[in-house]
Amino acid sequence: MATPHDPASVPLRRRLAVRAAVGGAHLLSRLPPRRIRAVLTRLRRGSTPASPEEAGTAHQEVVATSLACASARGCVVRSLAVVLLCRARGQWATWCVGPRAIPPFSAHAWVEAAGKPVGEPYPPGYFRRLITVGPPPDGDK
Repeated sequence: MATPHDPASVPLRRRLAVRAAVGGAHLLSRLPPRRIRAVLTRLRRGSTPASPEEAGTAHQEVVATSLACASARGCVVRSLAVVLLCRARGQWATWCVGPRAIPPFSAHAWVEAAGKPVGEPYPPGYFRRLITVGPPPDGDK
């Protein structure tokens, strides 16, 4: 899978924010899944749901800026970086982790907005959601 990697396509000011999000994502990715979910659940407070366009922009910026996130094996760090970048902008995209719906087994992490995968080459339903952290409920602001 070829993914566009062109850091110069992202303005310098935004690139710094993206790099900070990617750095935070690398740190978060080293935690066990239950701790990642707890941290993200806390971070989402006060945010509003990201639109598909907003989450798509964050995804494009992360992939364009970080070669590690642009790789096929960078799904965990990429998805975490996208939700962290959205959060830095006051929004929240749904973070998802789960296995492929059909054999052979393969796990994946991705981001959804408005119930649809963002920046993924796979059709909706290709992976089953095992862990999700969506936008906060109305009372959690």
